[in-house]
Amino acid sequence: MLLHIPDILTSTQVAEISDVLDTAEWIDGRVTAGHHSQRVKRNRQVPERHPVTRRLGEMILASLDRNALFLSAALPLKIAPPTFNRYEGGETYGNHVDGAIRPLLGTPLRLRTDLSATVFLSAPETYDGGELMVDDTFGAHRVKLPAGSMILYPGSSLHRVEPVTRGVRLGAFLWIESMVRDDARRRLLFDLDRSVQEIAGAMPDSPAVAQLYNVYHNLLRQWADT
Repeated sequence: MLLHIPDILTSTQVAEISDVLDTAEWIDGRVTAGHHSQRVKRNRQVPERHPVTRRLGEMILASLDRNALFLSAALPLKIAPPTFNRYEGGETYGNHVDGAIRPLLGTPLRLRTDLSATVFLSAPETYDGGELMVDDTFGAHRVKLPAGSMILYPGSSLHRVEPVTRGVRLGAFLWIESMVRDDARRRLLFDLDRSVQEIAGAMPDSPAVAQLYNVYHNLLRQWADT
């Protein structure tokens, strides 16, 4: 499932993050890439352990925790702390797939990357190129969203970032381990949840609402790991 989640961050939050990143320490993005990804990755990022990364990442995580669309779609069990990247002057990230298992920084825990996410931090009209390209069975999807919006997609997807030929593309990226690891089941639960909420809004006293909530939670009980 490829899902656009608008307004993860307010315009004020985007401006604050952008101001901080303007003076942040940037290092070669290949330091966190796997063996194959190092061959195709040309960008920069703020060090994972830098105080700026932690502070701005906590702002994004707090916003995700309040976003009903994200919670319904991702059913998150663990979320990796966001990291921040920068592309300019032709920088790009070629075709790659995210590593299946990643350590959770600062803990002995590991995370299965069921879902990947990018939060766009630069207005699309301020840079050329920089589209996130995500491949699935229906072909390649070109994604370039307003600042503050997020794209959520399966971590198993082959994807890339097109070269940035003008301006600067800032973004935050993160991974999510879902309570429901199977993408098809997660999509069914998401569609069911959104439909139940729509029906409940239109017919709050209908007995069907309770029955549908019962179906949703019993499916979640069968499929979820906690």
